Amino acid sequence: MKNIEHNYITLFEQSIKANWEKEALTDYGGATIRYQDLAVKIEKLHILLECAGVQPGDKVALFNKNCSNWAVAFYGIITYGAVAVPILHEFKDEQARNIVKHSEAKVLFTSQKIELDDAEKKVSVIELDTFSPRTHHNSSLDNAAANINALFGKRFPKEFTKDDIHYFEADANDLAMINYTSGSTGKSKGVMIPFRAIWSNVQYVIDMIGDIISPRGTVLSMLPMAHMYGLTFELLSEMVLGMHVYFLTRVPSPTIILKAMSDVRPTFIVCVPLIIEKMVRKMIMPKLEDRRIKTLLRLPVISKKVRDSICKRMKEAFGGRYYEVIIGGAAFSHDVEMLLHKIGFNYTVGYGATECAPLVCYADWKEFKPGSCGKAIARMEVRIDSPDPENTVGEILCRGDNVMLGYFNNEEETRKTIDTDGWYHTGDLGVMDKDGFLYIRGRSKNMLLGPSGQNIYPEEIEDKLNAMQIIAESVVIQKDARLYGLVYPDPDEVKNTGLTPETLAETIEQVRRELNADLPAYEQLAGIKIMKEEFEKTPKKSIKRYLYFDETV
Repeated sequence: MKNIEHNYITLFEQSIKANWEKEALTDYGGATIRYQDLAVKIEKLHILLECAGVQPGDKVALFNKNCSNWAVAFYGIITYGAVAVPILHEFKDEQARNIVKHSEAKVLFTSQKIELDDAEKKVSVIELDTFSPRTHHNSSLDNAAANINALFGKRFPKEFTKDDIHYFEADANDLAMINYTSGSTGKSKGVMIPFRAIWSNVQYVIDMIGDIISPRGTVLSMLPMAHMYGLTFELLSEMVLGMHVYFLTRVPSPTIILKAMSDVRPTFIVCVPLIIEKMVRKMIMPKLEDRRIKTLLRLPVISKKVRDSICKRMKEAFGGRYYEVIIGGAAFSHDVEMLLHKIGFNYTVGYGATECAPLVCYADWKEFKPGSCGKAIARMEVRIDSPDPENTVGEILCRGDNVMLGYFNNEEETRKTIDTDGWYHTGDLGVMDKDGFLYIRGRSKNMLLGPSGQNIYPEEIEDKLNAMQIIAESVVIQKDARLYGLVYPDPDEVKNTGLTPETLAETIEQVRRELNADLPAYEQLAGIKIMKEEFEKTPKKSIKRYLYFDETV
């Protein structure tokens, strides 16, 4: 017997019916569609998929930037019973083609230019902008697209109502989607996400903060929908809560984000560290360097008023209506976090992985411990593979409803990652305090060994480097048992301080000496190389550090 209660489609169908008249999706600065409009579009996509020869369980790929039609296509796919294969829009054509081929997709929704080779041309390509076929191998799809309104009218001869909605009844353990990781450490893998994992993540949001964020609820979607972090917390959760999702269809620069935040006034904000770090460094840190502010911060009573004033400005910049800002997806600067904590900003840091769709740990901002990333959420267990989890770093292991089924067509990698007891080996390193709060110490694949076998976590050194005003981002690498820093200077700081290439090199050398003075001998940097361009990153803004291991220093 199918378990249809613990799968996401059940929640979504209930929400469509309950929020029929409400606004659902908007391309920021563009048109809006209501939940009932979304329902109609989904039914029309079902007709197209049927005419394309797609059966429940078949794979359907989706390769595009965030937009309302992306959401329409995604929901059309999973409510039909097909398996969604989101492809990050930042992937190159060759990567996208490889995923289409590896996933065995029958249909590809995209508005991006992608040329399939002869072996791939059996895949029907449907334009995401218009939902019209671009290339196909059966005439019925072309006919269906040209006559979609007539076919819809024939299927629903009377007025289409919420009572006409009967989506695919998936079992909780059925495959919902294959999410190909961008991977900051190497080649992408196809993570098989079951409906129970999506349901468990979304149900947790509902239980924890649903009543707080859903009334007149809005969210500004800035993260790529093809990544589980953005998909789960900027679309899937909001849709079952009857919220209104605005897609930021432009490059998310601080200026554009602040304008959009002011217009949308979100009740819930999700972001990666890079975004909030840029805002803090531009909005708050320069003010704290003011001599008058520094003096006021030394006076106890006035100090609190100053911090409250700074916090109020920060909140207003984010629209002034949000409950909390959830930060995740990459390492968060200790320097910036401590500042946010000091001014009383409503933030929390979570921990997750694509393989867990994605949430593993979280804590509400009111109970969150700075420096941590929360504690195990409902239906998940977390432990540290260490004889002394509080004091000795070990690999983070987790198991529960959120964990994937495995990697698509890769049993060997699945066996390496999920052990016989069901524990998912994350590859991340950390410790856990007596209250169950998790503290990340780095990636096991990133860990370096010192000259006497000491464990070196490059992320900790990078965090110190990035705290320097002149440095925007950095990577620490190892050459012949010596450590070197690769740094990309903050272009605004370089310009504002009038540094020439020569004086910049002198300043960076001074940074190295100051840093080494605070580090044990085995962690000190033998040199620093100044990079001319930003480091290449994954869509969740983690640096692809594996690209720089062989950098000449």
